[in-house]
Amino acid sequence: MKPLETVGYVTTRDGHDLTLYHRDDDYQIRLNGLELMTSRAHGSEEAMGVLAREAIPHVPVPRVLIGGLGMGFTLRAALDAFDGAEIVVAEVFPEVVTWNRGPLAHLAGHPLDDPRVHVEETDVTHLLEKESFDAILLDVDNGPTAFTLESNGDLYTAAGIEHLAAALTPGGALVVWSTDEAPNFERRLHNAGLEVRREDVPACGRDGGPLHTLYLAKLAVIGETSCT
Repeated sequence: MKPLETVGYVTTRDGHDLTLYHRDDDYQIRLNGLELMTSRAHGSEEAMGVLAREAIPHVPVPRVLIGGLGMGFTLRAALDAFDGAEIVVAEVFPEVVTWNRGPLAHLAGHPLDDPRVHVEETDVTHLLEKESFDAILLDVDNGPTAFTLESNGDLYTAAGIEHLAAALTPGGALVVWSTDEAPNFERRLHNAGLEVRREDVPACGRDGGPLHTLYLAKLAVIGETSCT
C-alpha cells in the first residue's frame, strides 16, 4: 500500500495537529494521527441537505447556515437541495477553506465557486449571535462529542442549543451530524422544547456500511405536523 502523502497541515488553538493526507483517490483529514474524515465516506453529509429541505418546504428561497466546511460534501448537498438559496458557511480554520479551494475542490464539484455561497472564516457561534437562518446544518467536529476543539462542545450544551434555536426563523430546521447516537444531546434538544427526529444514515451512502446519526430538530409551531 502506498504511504499517505501530506498535503496540508495546521495546529489548532488547542495545540492539536490537523493534517490533510492524500493516497490514490482518497483524501483524509486526521487529528493527531486519528482519522477525522475521509473522502470515501460522505453519504451522511449528503443526507443532511435532503433532510433539511424536506423539513422546510414552506420556504421557497431559504437562508441556510452550514457550520463546518469539512471536505465540502455538506455544502454540495445543500446547494443541490436548496435551489436559489443563500448559503453561509462558517469555518474556523482558514486552512480548511484553502484546501477546499485547492486539492479538495473537485471532490464535491467545486462548491465554493457557486455564487450562492458566502464563506465566513469564523466560529459558527459568532454568526448565531447576530443573524437568522431558515435552516442550520451543523457538521462541526464529530458531533456532540468534541474531538478537534474543546470549545466545539459548547455548541451541544443546553446553552448552545438555545443559541441555535434562537437563530432559526419561525418554522426553521436544525440538522446536526453525529458520528453515532448521542442520547444526552437528544435529551437536551427535547428539553429545549424542540421536536426531534433521529435518523441513522449509511456513512458511505449505501446499506451495509457503518452508520452515522443525524438529528432533525424544529421549534414546535401550532398547526404544524410534528417531525417525530
